[in-house]
Amino acid sequence: MSNYKERLLKVNTFIFDYDGVLSDGIVILMSNGEALRTANVKDGYAIQLAMKKGYRIAIISGAYSESVKKRFENLKVSDVFLGVDHKILVFEEYLTKHSISPEEVLFMGDDIPDYEIMLKAGVPTCPADAAEEIRSLAVYISHHNGGQGCVRDIIEQVMKVQGKWMNEDAYHW
Repeated sequence: MSNYKERLLKVNTFIFDYDGVLSDGIVILMSNGEALRTANVKDGYAIQLAMKKGYRIAIISGAYSESVKKRFENLKVSDVFLGVDHKILVFEEYLTKHSISPEEVLFMGDDIPDYEIMLKAGVPTCPADAAEEIRSLAVYISHHNGGQGCVRDIIEQVMKVQGKWMNEDAYHW
């Protein structure tokens, strides 16, 4: 397919890595062992709007963090898989459980642990600052870095192509 936007028409599921995609990948280590991460409010807005429109949202991350878990609880995202050693196994199980075909999935990853999912997802995407190996597999590379609006960028594009952006649901959380 020559135009990645044609692929966006089939998307009904978004799956995102966390560190390097929904955060900038910088972790501040606290003395109690907790790792603090950043989060972009515009990404959060787009996630909750996509869910209101009926899209599935899932997070698959190698890291485990109570604060990340809490962020997605607040956004009402229930499909959050943290501390995942082998992401492709969770990805495949998730698709099977929900009867989703790979063509319906937009995945955004940024580094080598995301490589296998990038090969399988119908719409593999990444932030501007993703690893070269991931960039080489992406059908779309956001002009935003991880944690700086790349998730909002791609959700907005999907919703615009599908005619679901900027209507009555857009004006409130």
